[in-house]
Amino acid sequence: MFRNGLCFFISGMIMMISGQQTVTGAEEITSVEGITEYQLENGVRVLLFPDPSKPQVTVNMTVFVGSRHEGYGEAGMAHLLEHMLFKGTPDHPNIPKVLKEHGAQFNGTTWLDRTNYYETLPASEENLKFAIQLEADRLVNSFVKGEDLESEMTVVRNEFESGENSPSRILGQKVMSTAFEWHNYGQSTIGNRADIERVPVESLQRFYRKYYQPDNVMVIVAGAFDPEAAMKEIELRFGSIPRPDRVLEDTYTEEPAQDGERLVTLRRVGDVGRAAAVYHICSGAHPDYVAIDTLEHILTSSPSGRLYSGLVESKLAASISGAAYALHDPGVLRLMAEASPGVDPRDVLSKLLEITESIGTDGVTEEEVERAKRYWLKTWEMSLTDSSRLAVQLSEWAAQGDWRLMFLYRDRLEKVTPEDVQRVAAKYLQQNNRTAGLFIPTEEPERISVPPTPDLAEMIGDYKGREAVAAGEAFEVTPDNIEARTTRVNLPSGVKAAFLPKKTRGEAVVLEFNFRYGDTDSLKGLATAAELLPTLMTRGTGSLSRQQIQDALDENKAKLSGSGIPGLINFSIETRREFLPEVLKLFKDIVRDPSLPESELELIRNSKVASYEQQLTDPTALARVAVSRALSKDYPADDVRYTPTIEEEIERLKATELDEIKQLYKDFLNGTHGEVSIVGDFEISEVQPLVEEILADWTSQHPFERVGRPETVDVHGGREEILIPGKENATYLAGTLFPITDDNPNYPALVMGNYVLGSSGLSSRLGDRVRQKDGLSYGVGSILRGSAIDPRTTLLVYAITNPDNMSKVENAIEEEIELLLEKGVTAEELEAAQRGYLERQTVDRSDDRQLATTLTNTAYLGRTMGFYAKQEQEIAELTTEDVNKALNEFLSLKHYAVFAAGDLQRETDTPKKESEAPMPAEKDELKTTDSGLKYRIIDPGEGTQPTAASTVVCHYKGWLDNGSVFDSSYDRGEPATFPLSGVIKGWTEGLQLLKEGGKIELEIPSELGYGDRGAPPVIPPSATLHFEVELLDVR
Repeated sequence: MFRNGLCFFISGMIMMISGQQTVTGAEEITSVEGITEYQLENGVRVLLFPDPSKPQVTVNMTVFVGSRHEGYGEAGMAHLLEHMLFKGTPDHPNIPKVLKEHGAQFNGTTWLDRTNYYETLPASEENLKFAIQLEADRLVNSFVKGEDLESEMTVVRNEFESGENSPSRILGQKVMSTAFEWHNYGQSTIGNRADIERVPVESLQRFYRKYYQPDNVMVIVAGAFDPEAAMKEIELRFGSIPRPDRVLEDTYTEEPAQDGERLVTLRRVGDVGRAAAVYHICSGAHPDYVAIDTLEHILTSSPSGRLYSGLVESKLAASISGAAYALHDPGVLRLMAEASPGVDPRDVLSKLLEITESIGTDGVTEEEVERAKRYWLKTWEMSLTDSSRLAVQLSEWAAQGDWRLMFLYRDRLEKVTPEDVQRVAAKYLQQNNRTAGLFIPTEEPERISVPPTPDLAEMIGDYKGREAVAAGEAFEVTPDNIEARTTRVNLPSGVKAAFLPKKTRGEAVVLEFNFRYGDTDSLKGLATAAELLPTLMTRGTGSLSRQQIQDALDENKAKLSGSGIPGLINFSIETRREFLPEVLKLFKDIVRDPSLPESELELIRNSKVASYEQQLTDPTALARVAVSRALSKDYPADDVRYTPTIEEEIERLKATELDEIKQLYKDFLNGTHGEVSIVGDFEISEVQPLVEEILADWTSQHPFERVGRPETVDVHGGREEILIPGKENATYLAGTLFPITDDNPNYPALVMGNYVLGSSGLSSRLGDRVRQKDGLSYGVGSILRGSAIDPRTTLLVYAITNPDNMSKVENAIEEEIELLLEKGVTAEELEAAQRGYLERQTVDRSDDRQLATTLTNTAYLGRTMGFYAKQEQEIAELTTEDVNKALNEFLSLKHYAVFAAGDLQRETDTPKKESEAPMPAEKDELKTTDSGLKYRIIDPGEGTQPTAASTVVCHYKGWLDNGSVFDSSYDRGEPATFPLSGVIKGWTEGLQLLKEGGKIELEIPSELGYGDRGAPPVIPPSATLHFEVELLDVR
C-alpha cells in the first residue's frame, strides 16, 4: 500500500524558513508549533505551515459548509456543489485538465461540518500561484450551470445508488438518522435521491452564493514555499474578493436527550449480518472527548480491545469497528460488528452491548489506558511528519471550531486517567442514550444531558503549544540525485541493500525488506500457505505475544506490515531515528523466531473467508477474477500461478493447515535471497550491522528461482455476462495483453497513449466522454501495467454503471477507442499528458515510503535510478507519430476479453422511461475521480469521514489484474491501523470517500500506486492495484 514517486525538482525555489515571518497586509492572529494564522480584512482566514523537507506544496481551501448547514429540500446540496466546483470557471473552464497539467494530486471532500478542495503540487512559485489563483477563482466564479448540473446530478445519483448495495452502509445511515431526530448530523452527506434528482439549479446557485464567500473560508498552505510570497498571492487573489453584505448565522439546533433506547431493524439482500450501536456524546471540543476517544480504542483495538476479544476471538464476529465522532456540535460514539458466517447478528449485538455498557460499572485498567494513549500519541506525532497530509487534516480541527484543538487534544490526551474513562463511560454508555441496530427493551428510561460545546475563545485563550517538529532537509528528488545519495551494498548473507540517509521531518525513517524463496516446482500446492505466512509471522514470537509486539511497536513509534505471494515476503517498517535499533531487534525476533500460533491462524482464516463470501455476489470481484483468469495461462490448480475462483479461494483457506505454514517457514525462509532498503534519518555505519545480524546464518533447504510467467496468453476476445440479480450497480471490465516488457522501445509511447485514453481522470478520453458528457458512470478509465521481466504488459478498461446503462457504456468505450485509433492523439493532448505525467512523478518520488520500494525494486532488477531518468526523457521526447504508431500496433478491440457483471437482465426485461435513459451507473462498480482513481463504494458508512491526515483502522484485501492477492488484513485476521499520510495516494484519496463503517473497492492506477517501477516481484511496474477496504475506524 505504500506510495511511489518520480520526476525532477528545481531546488533553488525552496528555502528554509527560520523564525517568525513578517507578512504585511494581513493580521496575524496566532502561531502554534510552526503553524501561523492570519486573517484578511474581508474575513478570509489563512494558515501557513512552511516545511522545506519535501519538494511539494499543498493548498487547501476549506469552506465551512456541510450537511449540518442544509435546509429543507437541500439534502446533499453541499456535496453536489463540491462536484460542481470541478466544472469550471470562465478563467479555468477545465479544472481537472489544468490540475493534471500541473502534476497535481487533488480532491474535494464534503463532511458534516465542512467542504474542502485541495491539491498537492511540485513546489515552485508558479505552482503555488496557480493553486491559490484557482481556489480563489472557483470560490466565487464557478459556473454552476444547469447543463453541468444535469450531467453531474446523474453521477452523484450513481454515487448514491452504489451505497444502496451495502447493508452495513444502510444500517449505519438508519441508525444515525434514528439517533438524531432533529439535528442534521442524522442526515447523510450525500443526501436523498429526491433532492439529488430534483434540485433546481437556481437553489444550488443560491446555496453557493450564500456559503462560498471570503468570510466563510480558510486557506491552508503547507510544504516548501515562501510565506511572504504565499501571503502576497493570497492577498492578491482572495483579498480582492468583496466581503458579502449578508451575515451567516450559526446553526442552533440541539438534539434533545433521548427518552429511551431506540431500535433500527434492516432487512435487505445480503450474506453477512451486522449489528450497530451509537451513543450520543459531547462535541469534539469538549474536555470529555479525549476520554471518550480513549474509551473507543479500549473497546475496538486489536488484539487487546474488549470487543475484539469478546466478539472476534470468540468467533461471534468477523470484525469490529468504532469511532468517536469529533464534530462541531455534540456527536456520537459509533460501534459496529460484522457477524461471522452462520452467527445470528442479534447474538452479536447482545454481546456488544454487554461488553460496552459494563465499563461504566467495572472501569478500565491503567494498562489499557496507557496503551490507548501510546497509540493515539504515536498517531498524532506521525501526522506532523507530512505537511501535505497535515494541511488537509487541519480542515477537520478548524471545522470543529478552532484548528488549535489539534494541539489541545494532545495535551488533554496525555492527562487522561482510568478514572476519566470510567466516568465518561458511566455518563454516556447507557442504554437510554443508545440507538441500536436491533431491538432491546428498556425497563426504566433515563435522560442523559450532553454538555454544550464550550466557549472556545475562553477555553483556548492565547494557547501557544510546544516546540515545532524538527524539519528535514530540502531534498532534491531527481533520479540522478537519488542515485548519487544512495549507497548500494551486497551484504555478507547475499541480500542486496540500498541505503539512502537524509534528514527528514520528525527524524522519520522507513525500511523495506524482501525475502525471496522457493521456485515453481517446490512451491506447488503452497499458494494459500504462502499468502497466510507473513501475517501469521507478526502474531507472536518465541518470547513475545501478539499484544506485546503491538505494545513494543507503539512504544517505539513504529509501524510494521507484512504481505506475501508465493516466493516472496515483504515487510515495511516506519519509525524514528532514535527508535530504529530497538525496532530492528524486534523485527529480528519476528522473522527469525515466529511462533505461528494456531489461534491467530483461525482468526485470520475466519476473517478472510467472511470477506470472500461477500465477494460471491459482488459484481466487481467476480468480473475481476473472470478477467484475471482469461488473461492467465491454464496452469494446473496446484501451480502457484493458477488463478482460483472465489469459491476455490474459500475452499483453500478452509483446507490449509497450520503444519503446512510451519513447514513452509522452516524449509524455505532464508536471509540469503532478497533486498533491503532504508530511507530517512539514519547512519549507515550504525544500522548496517543490525541488518546483517537479522540475516546472518539463515539458509534454506530449497534453492530460489523466481516464479516467472514467460508465456503470453493469446487473447482472442469476446464478451461474457455475469448475472447477479438484485445489485444496483454493474461493472464493465475488459482486458488484453501485450508481449512486451517495460524496457521495450514502444512502452513509453503506450504509457502516454493510455494516459490520454483513460488513466488521467476526468480529462482523459474515457473520463470526458463516459462521465463528463454522457453522465453514465461515476468511475471509468484504463490502466496499463508493464512487467520488468516477463513479456506481459496488461491493459484494462473499466467502468461502473447502473445496469440499465451497460450497453450505452460499452458502446461509448468502444467508440472512444476506435476514434483514438482512427484519428490518433493530438499534439495538444500529448503535450498535456507529458507535462502532467512527468510532474506527477516528482510528487510521487518525494514520498519516502515509495522511494524505499523503488530502491528495493532496482536492487532486485539490477537497475539504478538512471533507468527512470532515461524512461522519463524518452516520454518527454515522444511525438504524436510515436504514440499513434504504438497504439495502432498494439490496441485492437478484437483482442479484448470483456466481462459485464451485475443485474443485467433488467436492461432488457424492464422497460425504462425515456427521461430515465441517461441515468448514470451505480457506484456499485468502479467509478473515476478527477485524479484517475477508480472506486466502487460498497457501503458509504455513517461515521466520521477521514481526511488525509487521519489515522484509520481498516480491513482490506489487495490484488492485481490477474486476480493474484498480494496483501490482505483478512488473511492476518486483524485490521490494519495506519495514518492515511503513510499509504499510496490511491488509498489516501479513496478512503476519504468513505465514512466509518463504510466499505469500498479501489482500482488504483499506477500513477496513484507504485508508478511505472512497481514493487517487483509483488507488484509489477505500472501495475493497477485493486483493493477492497472496510473503514472500521477513523482517529
